Amino acid sequence: MTRPKLKIRDLTLRDGQQSLFATRMNQETINRLLPLYEDARFHIMEVWGGAVPDSVMRYLDESPWDRLRSFSNAMDSKSEHPKSLLSALSRGRNLFGYVPYPDSVLEGFYKEAIANGLNVMRIFDALNDIDNVKESIRLINRLGGIADGAVCYTVDPKPQEAEKESNGIFGKLKSIFSGGSAPDPIFTDEYFVNKARQMESLGAKIITLKDMAGLVNPMRAASIISALKREVKVPVDFHTHCTPGYGLASSLMAIINGVDILDTNIWWFGGGSAAPAIELIYVFCLRMGVEIEVNMEAVGRIRKELFEARKALAQFDLNRDHMPREYDPLNDQLPPEILALFDSAIEFAKAGDEASLLDACHKIEAYFGFPKPNELVKNAEVPGGMYSNMVAQLRELKSEDLLEDAMRLIPMVRRDAGLIPLVTPTSQIVGNQAVLVALDRKNGKPDYTNKSNQFISLVKGEYGKTPVAIDPAFREKITGSPEEKPYDVSKYSKPENPELSEFGGKKLASNNEEYLLLELLPAVAKGFLRRRRDEEFKLEEATKAPVEIKEETVVAVEPITGPVIAAPMCGRIVAINVKPGDTVKKGDTILVYEAMKMENDIESDIDGTVKRILVNLDDQVANDVPLIEFEA
Repeated sequence: MTRPKLKIRDLTLRDGQQSLFATRMNQETINRLLPLYEDARFHIMEVWGGAVPDSVMRYLDESPWDRLRSFSNAMDSKSEHPKSLLSALSRGRNLFGYVPYPDSVLEGFYKEAIANGLNVMRIFDALNDIDNVKESIRLINRLGGIADGAVCYTVDPKPQEAEKESNGIFGKLKSIFSGGSAPDPIFTDEYFVNKARQMESLGAKIITLKDMAGLVNPMRAASIISALKREVKVPVDFHTHCTPGYGLASSLMAIINGVDILDTNIWWFGGGSAAPAIELIYVFCLRMGVEIEVNMEAVGRIRKELFEARKALAQFDLNRDHMPREYDPLNDQLPPEILALFDSAIEFAKAGDEASLLDACHKIEAYFGFPKPNELVKNAEVPGGMYSNMVAQLRELKSEDLLEDAMRLIPMVRRDAGLIPLVTPTSQIVGNQAVLVALDRKNGKPDYTNKSNQFISLVKGEYGKTPVAIDPAFREKITGSPEEKPYDVSKYSKPENPELSEFGGKKLASNNEEYLLLELLPAVAKGFLRRRRDEEFKLEEATKAPVEIKEETVVAVEPITGPVIAAPMCGRIVAINVKPGDTVKKGDTILVYEAMKMENDIESDIDGTVKRILVNLDDQVANDVPLIEFEA
């Protein structure tokens, strides 16, 4: 009898660090780890996409393209027999950003990524709108990559919570669903299988059930994975997280039900809000006679270096004081009672005893010191990466006090926006909007007084079709019109690539890959590319004759005497739409600032004439800092 085999997609260097440490691993750490990965022989390594292009520029001042090339060189990914296939995560129409992009931008990025060694592109849409992934699947296949179609798992709202909400979509639920009684389920097994079949028919070579919030309980994992195995012909991958406490048990259930590829992390980057640790999966497979197609000795060498990498990320580590105990599954002997828990979990899984299975898996995780199930995250139904990023960004904005209120508001905002799955970019949009609503309530203002530009676009319809239609009254409240307005590709305008006189006339983006970054994330890329041109200019100037430095004249600061517009929350200035002397009317957008990766318009609340602009582009401003002064 042939021994069953399980392929592994390692997430450690992308989703693992994103879920646990807000994507702050720098290139120096990556370079130390890569030689150790060469012998591990993972089927796939997820290394790029997702939050990486944004975060490495925004927080680490590093090039996303250099990072991809470093992986490609180490894994020999452009050869006929790469050491591991390299994968990236694409948000379909939203690519690696937070807004919809035209086909030209998608093609530019996919072409450049594959040329730089990417093999697999996992493609999903945050709304599970197939129209938003079909072009990406077609392009990846045409350009020589492997298209991996990911269906985003999400859950129906809790009935008891639906009764609490009178605003937004749930004021209309009984008319939307049958007969005025409890609404029929939306997110059934057939819903997910149907999305997978459509992706396969479009050319997807792998199908992933993507459970970004860890909400797939073991019995759902069994039913959906077994259904996918029956209904699609391509390999099936299961991606989940451990945040609410289902991840390990559901991964075991997926293996028992024939999943082809399982997503895992290596020990110090596993569990908690990330995917399960491969070491625990290895023990389960060993005891079931399933062969994991990975070199576990090489994994052990990586694990030792990852411990140091995790310590270096301590400021972003929510569990830095409660890390798991060390464990080497090849050499460490487990106590008989712990081995018995592994065996019991397997038997409970095969018997369909979910409660006992979860209990056994939680005891296993507790023995090794992994975090307990996060009830706040479980109830809010949010992805682990969304949670860790919210914590990191609120901390950076000195607004940690808003976290619990914002988490409680996430289900309401999600329902108001059409029961959307929570995965980037919708998780980021909903999370940011929940913070803004929490801020509204803190300041005694009505909900949705402050709205991010991306939330407005989402409710307008520019991100695609939501699983449930948005209440027209809510759409009008947010966008000013009850009518749905899809994203219009024809209105896309390519960003300017100006010559920078202060840096000797250099172009902001010096080549195609830099210009692609400008197209993807203009607000972040402008600062990143300006720093590159500044470095080049200073290096050139250093070779010239020294310049006489003149003493600066100190100018007295004029006191503020007129009305001001202040920052509603901490953020970075990305656009100033007025200048001194301009006349503005109440409701005019006078400035745009970025907070928690979302752009927010600041509108004038008075009619008046601009006296002074008190901030500059790219300034980081604190809450309530004056931005613009009007004539008295």
